[in-house]
Amino acid sequence: MQERGRKARGSVQSIDRAVAILKCFGARVPELGISDLARATGLSTSTVHRLLLAMQENGLVRQTADRRYAIGPLVAQLAHSGGIPAGLRDAALPVLRALRDDTGETAAVHELLPSGQRVVLDQVESHHQLRRTYTEFGLPLALPLGAPGKALLAFLPFERQQEVLKGPLEKVQPATITDPDVLAEQFAEIRRRGYAMSRTERTAGICSVAAPVFGHSGAVAGCLSVSGPELRMPVERMEEFGMRVAEAAWSVSELLGATPAARDRSTALAGGR
Repeated sequence: MQERGRKARGSVQSIDRAVAILKCFGARVPELGISDLARATGLSTSTVHRLLLAMQENGLVRQTADRRYAIGPLVAQLAHSGGIPAGLRDAALPVLRALRDDTGETAAVHELLPSGQRVVLDQVESHHQLRRTYTEFGLPLALPLGAPGKALLAFLPFERQQEVLKGPLEKVQPATITDPDVLAEQFAEIRRRGYAMSRTERTAGICSVAAPVFGHSGAVAGCLSVSGPELRMPVERMEEFGMRVAEAAWSVSELLGATPAARDRSTALAGGR
């Protein structure tokens, strides 16, 4: 039993070390030598050499003409096989279905545009007869409006938030928040708890909760939301949904390559730190 345990630990350690090697490669360093990898990982050159031989046999790395190493063909094959999501929508759809089934309400994915606006990419509708249904797919929407807009804006760089808060801020519903000080306070709370809430702020009779999705760089790329009629969305239920949406959104972030460290750096910048 002890021998089996030692072998298992050794196997896990080998996987950890192989992953550490793969993480050394990137757009700026597409090729590395054994000594480079040893310095970057803190492993001995003999250990790196042994691991590279096994990784090369499995297609995880390949040897270049000058006897250096680069990412192998298996990584590229997996990336193009369809098993790895091609983008935000593909990564989000299975999660949206589970979120809809979990909450009973319509779940949607929203993308941040380079223009600083957002669009609804897709939705999985509630089975309730009275339900929220998005109709404005692809239509640019202002960020401060609704929970999805606030969830995105709260995690953008602090300077960008300040630009938006200087206005003008359009009041599209009686409950729309246009006070920049109130919005700034909400952004800080959104960053703290990980999700945003909106009660009839963009669409009459509709309440929503939303949480950010981060890309591989750690920057906010979009968000997931759950929304439904006001009569089924008291504050207590929205807060319960908020935690679920935040967990779901992070699972999508991980599929897109986000890490906690990169997310935390982006969040700190959003808070002006």
